[in-house]
Amino acid sequence: MRLGVLDVGSNTVHLLVVDAHPGARPLPAYSHKSELRLAELLEPDGSLGEPGVERLVETVADALEVAEDKGVEDLLPFATSALREAVNGDEVLARVRRETAVDLQVLTGADEARLTFLAVRRWFGWSSGRLLVLDIGGGSLEVAAGIDEEPDAAVSLPLGAGRLTRAWLHGDPPGPDEVRVLRKHVRTEIARTVAEFSRLGRPDHVVATSKTFKQLARIAGAPGSSEGPYVKRVLTRSALADWLPRLASMSTDQRAALPGVSEGRAPQLVAGAVVADAALDLLNVSQLEICPWALREGIILRRLDWMAG
Repeated sequence: MRLGVLDVGSNTVHLLVVDAHPGARPLPAYSHKSELRLAELLEPDGSLGEPGVERLVETVADALEVAEDKGVEDLLPFATSALREAVNGDEVLARVRRETAVDLQVLTGADEARLTFLAVRRWFGWSSGRLLVLDIGGGSLEVAAGIDEEPDAAVSLPLGAGRLTRAWLHGDPPGPDEVRVLRKHVRTEIARTVAEFSRLGRPDHVVATSKTFKQLARIAGAPGSSEGPYVKRVLTRSALADWLPRLASMSTDQRAALPGVSEGRAPQLVAGAVVADAALDLLNVSQLEICPWALREGIILRRLDWMAG
């Protein structure tokens, strides 16, 4: 059957269309993205104002039309931190449902971590042993670890690259004091979770997903997307530590000119690098591998499991 996953995130609204059936690997058929930047449309009181709601409704309606055009039989719509944290989130969801008939399911941070972990486990398989999985989104950082398909520990922290950029980094490039204060904040937040993962023992395989990690790996020398999803892509802590001050000294335009860095994500890359550097250091990770599957694929896999059952 042809499935569609509609991901309403902090930065983009992404429709992924796949051909899938239980027991088979989902095959991507079509991808449609809109740069909505929902988190930036929140009002000072934490609500999504009328202009933001209208843009969200229009974007979801457009994605629904694309899904219908592509023959999607079953649409799996979900939203993450931006709508999860909006003070009027329930009203916004009701409006979207009323005007588009799309019932967005809001995932918890723990749900995001668990479903991303499932996707990574299926991609690398049982031979990868104990996994540690990191994902930096626009609004949050997810960390999960375990030996099975369900992680033994999963946390979500408000350390997304977009969120931190808006709150902490205002210069272009950001000033050294801004970066230093952000670094302290990020490391304090992550340090509170280290014991939860340390008690599980050393991971056999450390894996990262998300645009932030993919772009950091790319500028550090990993193969580009044109070489396909099966090429091994790694990011080392030493390479990241070398690139972080260089990224912080660049303007947004200079970062956007780096290989693999999109114009829309370039403003957030310094904050994302600060989070990645802190996570690798505090969790004692010297190298990680990039996984092409993440949250959207996890949702598809969970749906296929349910169908098979």
